Amino acid sequence: MRTFDHAGRFLGSLEERVMEVLWTRPGPMAVREVCGKLKGDLPLAYTTVMTTLDRLFKKGLLKRHKDGSAFVYETAMSRDDYRRRIVESTVSGLIERSSDLDPVLAAFVDAAADVDEDNLKRLEELIAQRRRSGR
Repeated sequence: MRTFDHAGRFLGSLEERVMEVLWTRPGPMAVREVCGKLKGDLPLAYTTVMTTLDRLFKKGLLKRHKDGSAFVYETAMSRDDYRRRIVESTVSGLIERSSDLDPVLAAFVDAAADVDEDNLKRLEELIAQRRRSGR
């Protein structure tokens, strides 16, 4: 089975839509329920949604169990945990391959500040918190 570390770092558009449906609904969902919740211009085939759910399960993003003769699916991690793992995976890969970390770290800080200037204060708080914890 593939794990998150071996999965693509970013979800495809259908995978993202499916994950959003599951993140916004508490508890497991059957394939047919997911199909019903997906919004779009064209209805998706049951088998397309089933294949997408199976792919997300194999990537480690979903858990599943049998309910009668069918599988039901639920998220294996929260949306926030998923986003954190993407950032950790991406940044770790960049850091490991960089001889000069300044451009990588500067780009991260710039990206955070571009979204909202308050993010710089939050980064400072997180750095101070990390130093205090000794990790």
